[in-house]
Amino acid sequence: MADEVVLTSTDGVLEIRLNRPEKKNALTRAMYETVSVALEQADTDSSIRVVLLTGTGDTFTSGNDIKDFQSRGTSTEPRSGSRFLPVISSVQKPLIAAVNGAAVGVGTTMLLHCDLIVAAHSARFVMPFTSLALIPEAASTLLVPRLLGHQRASALLLLGEPLDAVTALAWGLVNRVVEDRVLMETAREIGRRVAALPPEAVRLTKRLIRHGEPTVALRIKEEMGIFSERLASAEAQEAFAAFMEKRKPDFSR
Repeated sequence: MADEVVLTSTDGVLEIRLNRPEKKNALTRAMYETVSVALEQADTDSSIRVVLLTGTGDTFTSGNDIKDFQSRGTSTEPRSGSRFLPVISSVQKPLIAAVNGAAVGVGTTMLLHCDLIVAAHSARFVMPFTSLALIPEAASTLLVPRLLGHQRASALLLLGEPLDAVTALAWGLVNRVVEDRVLMETAREIGRRVAALPPEAVRLTKRLIRHGEPTVALRIKEEMGIFSERLASAEAQEAFAAFMEKRKPDFSR
């Protein structure tokens, strides 16, 4: 089986590619761990100036594997994202995302911690947490209203309404929208431009831009606690079962 996360480094840019296309790059515990370690190591490696995140195939990531959620509902083990979210939200090196196709759940919320986002025209952003009887994560309950406003945040986080690439650009969620065929070329060129800049000036500028990190860290911790409770709830188990059985969930009981 091919590596589910592929790491390559060129011209000071570490490219982290989610590589599980047969499962729409759904994230496993092992994938979270690999990405977390790669981000931590990039922060201490002076040869790495920029990190670029993307996915293989026609999907950035479909989020967490629902089958994994079903099995974790009554587990006392730490959640898959319990290390990943604090890491990605505190990385000091610039993070660039090249979003190919759908970015579902954590696929969208992780982007809130990226510094520059290039989206393909095929990109689609959706956060269907409440429909799965869960709550949003990655401090999205703080960052989405701050970025987009209360009403738009409510549509995205409460209703789980999808957002296309052009609208995401107009709303300020992404920096640029390009044709799918030039997505990686564009993202890599931006990565090379950032990598050529004075690294300490870049690090300090990013730190100042993201001056609200303590609040973000607290919100991530708060969300994680509630999220874990929701995973074990009867509502969530019904939502997961309905998803796997391709039926409408019944929340009347």
